[in-house]
Amino acid sequence: MNNVLITGAAGFIGSHLTELCIQEGYKVRAFVHYNSRNDWGWLEGSKYKDDIEIFTGDIRDYDSVFSAMKRTDTVFHLAALIGIPYSYISPLAYIRTNIEGTYNVLQSARELELKNVIITSTSETYGTAQYVPINENHPLIGQSPYSATKIGADQLAISYYRSFSLSVKIVRPFNTYGPRQSARAIVPTIITQILSDKKKINLGNLYPTRDLTFVTDTANGFLEIAKSNHLFGEITNIGMNKEIAIIDLVKLIANIMDVKINIISDKQRMRPEKSEVDRLFCDNSKLIKNTNWKPKYSIEEGLMETIHWFEKNLKYYKHQIYNY
Repeated sequence: MNNVLITGAAGFIGSHLTELCIQEGYKVRAFVHYNSRNDWGWLEGSKYKDDIEIFTGDIRDYDSVFSAMKRTDTVFHLAALIGIPYSYISPLAYIRTNIEGTYNVLQSARELELKNVIITSTSETYGTAQYVPINENHPLIGQSPYSATKIGADQLAISYYRSFSLSVKIVRPFNTYGPRQSARAIVPTIITQILSDKKKINLGNLYPTRDLTFVTDTANGFLEIAKSNHLFGEITNIGMNKEIAIIDLVKLIANIMDVKINIISDKQRMRPEKSEVDRLFCDNSKLIKNTNWKPKYSIEEGLMETIHWFEKNLKYYKHQIYNY
């Protein structure tokens, strides 16, 4: 790993991974979505901005993906549509971005003979846990159009490993949280509503459980998997091997922020009944066995750092509007 390309580099996890790779001494090219304002997303305020080579394009455009991947040896593919509620509105957009976008990366890597291709999956591909903790052999269930497209992208990546001997690794993070996350996610949803002095917090289903990893630990997991010589053609979970119910997460955040709140059940925030993933609980033993990864943040430490960041950056969020 010398010359690294990161797709989705302007986003939540992507921007943290970009900064981590710079810190580790890699030459980094950041693939960001082309726009007329030349806006580089969360990389705009990065202290490493001058050290990053920015490449603007569209992950759905094969030509721009191929051009971006020239003269690189490693690609971290994070670019995707990830909002589950919006996948109910426009499934086709997710097919084009998540499946075709992944094809563009895989085929470009094949033609350019890249030796290290890291594809980003999601714990949502498992659906509601059929057993816990969830290891990489758990069945895959597409309970939303989003998760279905990620399953398709994962299987396409595995087919490139088996059919063309492409050096593919699939990273499957469980729920990540931290600074810069979209307000549609549960942790920012809770924090931004409290910070806006709301005593009544609008939320969806309170009883699913999630395995939450602080974004710094997730980014380190990506990097450790990329470094490994043992994970080609395989899927590797990133998670904490712990679970917490949403209702308990709300109470924990309110306790850290020292506020009393009332929870309002908001129907527009509810998934369709058969689409709700009720339980996610990560088995991270494969990651620990095959890499040097160790999480640095407890959930309390991660939440405190996240809260402090949102206190300083609330102006960037339209917290009064439900974000699909």
